[in-house]
Amino acid sequence: MKPKMPNRYQALIESIFLQHYRKGLTIVAFTREQLVSMATQLKIAPPSNWGDVLYSFRYRNPLPQTILATQPTGKEWLIEGAGRAKYEFHLVPINRIIPNQNLVTTKIPDATPEIIAASSLSDEQALLAKVRYNRLIDILKCR
Repeated sequence: MKPKMPNRYQALIESIFLQHYRKGLTIVAFTREQLVSMATQLKIAPPSNWGDVLYSFRYRNPLPQTILATQPTGKEWLIEGAGRAKYEFHLVPINRIIPNQNLVTTKIPDATPEIIAASSLSDEQALLAKVRYNRLIDILKCR
C-alpha cells in the first residue's frame, strides 16, 4: 500500500519546524511570513486563512510524525502565540486530565434539544452546546 502523502497544512508545518529545529531545543520560533514563504517554496497553494493552519494543529489534528518523533518521553510539542503573527513550538511536559475513579459519578439527563443533537457532530461547538443545554457548569459548580 502506498504511504499517504501529507496534506498542505502538514507539509507547511513540518517544513517550518524542520527548518528551525535543532536537537536539544525546547522552543522553536517562526512567523506567519515564514509560513507564506514556505508555501511558495514548496509550491503549495496558499490557504485562504493562514490562522487555520496553526489552529488545526493546536486543536484538531496531531502534528506530523516527523515532529512527534523529536519529542522525548513524557514531553510534547505545543504551538503557542508569541506576539503579532509570531508563533513558537514549545516542548512541555505531557499534561492530561485523568478522571479520578474514587469520585462519585453524578448522572445528569441529556436535555440537549433533539434538533441540536441530530445536527451536531463531534466537534468543540457541539460539545459547548451540550454543556450549555445541560447546564453542566452551574450544576457541577455547586458541588
